Amino acid sequence: MASVMRSVIRRGYATAASTVKAPIQLNSLTGTYATSTYLAAIRKSTQELEKLAKDIEAFEKKLASDAKVAAFMENPTLSASDRAKVLPTLVPSGSSPILLNLLGVLSENGRLTSATKVFQDFQSLMSAYRGELEVVVTSAEPLDSKTMSRLDKALKDTQAAKGKILKITNKVQPSVLGGLLVDFGDKTIDLSASSKVTRFNAALAG
Repeated sequence: MASVMRSVIRRGYATAASTVKAPIQLNSLTGTYATSTYLAAIRKSTQELEKLAKDIEAFEKKLASDAKVAAFMENPTLSASDRAKVLPTLVPSGSSPILLNLLGVLSENGRLTSATKVFQDFQSLMSAYRGELEVVVTSAEPLDSKTMSRLDKALKDTQAAKGKILKITNKVQPSVLGGLLVDFGDKTIDLSASSKVTRFNAALAG
């Protein structure tokens, strides 16, 4: 994983502030790519980091909306030289060069298909950097704004959310049946009907 860190940073981005550290530790390969990218940007400036975050968000939207771009990123049959020629055309002009650098390293290592997960890990780093607390609320059906507001208020009163800016995302998963599954920080609150069914079945089996 250390070689991944060097691969992303060594292209001229690691200059000053070499003692800067990531706000959280991500123990995965995609997390290592994301961390390398984060460090490469913040070691230039905080402005470069924020610009990179916006450029990555824009590229994520392009991936989600442009089938041709998505197909290119997922195509394992392309040669390294072909990928190297096409990648610069996918990144909008004026974007942070660190974004193209990241995509280039992923391409060289045969991991372009992992780009979306790398971007997600990068956003987790940015949330920690900004003092945000990511909250994922899983429900069987989409939650209305009134319910989301109540959740926001309730979670703000918890110890884990003290001094944090909450970013609440509602994830719809019919398998929870009813109730809610709330993930925030290193905590999970399972209020789903499916967990109650599981406990009931376990009790019957016992």
